[in-house]
Amino acid sequence: MQTLTDPDYQALQGTWEQTSLEDSGVLNPADAHSAPGAITTIAADRFEVVTVDGEVLLAGQFTLDSSQHPKSITWVDAMGEDAGKALPASYRLDGDTFVFIAADAGQPRPALFSTGPGQTMRTFVRRS
Repeated sequence: MQTLTDPDYQALQGTWEQTSLEDSGVLNPADAHSAPGAITTIAADRFEVVTVDGEVLLAGQFTLDSSQHPKSITWVDAMGEDAGKALPASYRLDGDTFVFIAADAGQPRPALFSTGPGQTMRTFVRRS
């Protein structure tokens, strides 16, 4: 389970910019939770997505387990249509690239990094 000393937990801390989105098999569709240039900030177990104009698009918290295969992360949004729901996801973290694929609440945690119905995959790069 997630601990403050987990290398992945530590590596996720900071600011990230989304570079691609795949939703239910569609690449880069219109999305209410991201906007061109929006920045995701991860601080401790919390995240916030903010537009270049300062509008908060999404916020919440997460737990991760880097001992699983694939590595698992669970997002819980604090706002929007999924507020309070546990969204099961899998992730890859390679240096300055972070990719996760999440399923809708109640669905199984994705095992492959390719979306099907009710799944969203986001790719981020670290911002300095």
